[in-house]
Amino acid sequence: MDLEGLGVVFRTALELPDGVQVNSLEYRGVEQWDSLAHMSLVAAIEDEFGVMLDTDEVIDLSSFERARQILEKHGVVLTD
Repeated sequence: MDLEGLGVVFRTALELPDGVQVNSLEYRGVEQWDSLAHMSLVAAIEDEFGVMLDTDEVIDLSSFERARQILEKHGVVLTD
């Protein structure tokens, strides 16, 4: 799977316009990424990549890069 797929998940869950760069995105870095949107993002990541994040991972999911690292921990390797 490619990294852009994760970008699409972020844009969709956070209701960001197409083309918005999310690679450097951090929690509360944009107005849309509040606590409610965070849970939508978690659900979207779990659905898209077929993983189940534990509570610590949900809390630790604080950026696009951290999401990538968490997914890799679950065996999902994202290529550029």
